[in-house]
Amino acid sequence: MNAVKKIIETGVRAEDLDEDALESHLYTVGIPDPDLIIRTSGEMRLSNFLLWQSAYSEFYFTDTLWPDFSKDELASAIKEYHGRERRFGALPGDD
Repeated sequence: MNAVKKIIETGVRAEDLDEDALESHLYTVGIPDPDLIIRTSGEMRLSNFLLWQSAYSEFYFTDTLWPDFSKDELASAIKEYHGRERRFGALPGDD
């Protein structure tokens, strides 16, 4: 919402609004979108975490609580991530 409010304050017309305009007003401007988001504690939701930026992220859910999340758990998440086929919204067979 803060990004949208900033855009409105700059006077951008609705017909000129696009993804680039929105992304340039996010707190994370200049930071790449996450490839992998790890959610601990058995929770299966994002809780408003990087909603726009996570559109093409892969998710890893674990029952492990954050204080107990170890290097081994991180290695497991990364190993699983590397085994996934990333399509970034495309359907299988789209080229």
